[in-house]
Amino acid sequence: MTGLSPYQRDLRDRLAAVPVLPAPAPWRPVFESCAAVGGLLGIGFATHPDSGGDLVMVVSSAGHGLFDAVTGEKIARDHDPDPESSTPDAAADLTCPGLGPLTGSRVHIAGLFGGGLHSTTGDGWCVQVVSPDWPHHRVLLSHGSGMPHRDPHGERWWHVFHSDWSELRAVGFSPSGRTLAVATSSDVTLWTRPEGA
Repeated sequence: MTGLSPYQRDLRDRLAAVPVLPAPAPWRPVFESCAAVGGLLGIGFATHPDSGGDLVMVVSSAGHGLFDAVTGEKIARDHDPDPESSTPDAAADLTCPGLGPLTGSRVHIAGLFGGGLHSTTGDGWCVQVVSPDWPHHRVLLSHGSGMPHRDPHGERWWHVFHSDWSELRAVGFSPSGRTLAVATSSDVTLWTRPEGA
């Protein structure tokens, strides 16, 4: 196995050195810091059938929860889901039954058992996970094309989350591109932005 090139070492050192910054406007945090979810297995996005807003379904060892992605309000909770379908690995498509306003539908869950969330939005936002000091993960939010990491930190790219206390489960945008989520084994962090912003 060969060592890192000087360019790779420089990039690794640069990514390891940058501090966590707040996500830039128009993004804003949904929770004051995060929502604690012990034993989190995965998360998935859905659209509220009435309002059309983003919903986040959280699957954990303690059941299922459903959050409004704009307000952070927990709008549904199932402490005792059917054990036959309570985790996404029970279905070939990694889905779990919806709850609350999503009852009767299924939600794709990304996390411990696989799956994934959107890594880009239609208007140029991108999220990446890097591990310059593995096993700790850093979540980078960027905007625009090309290699944003060449620009100064805080201009076209931001280190918005550092997972050094819990295992990273899933990172990505909702299909609408209006919500960004980071889920770890112990919590979920959300950012939202207005439609069209």
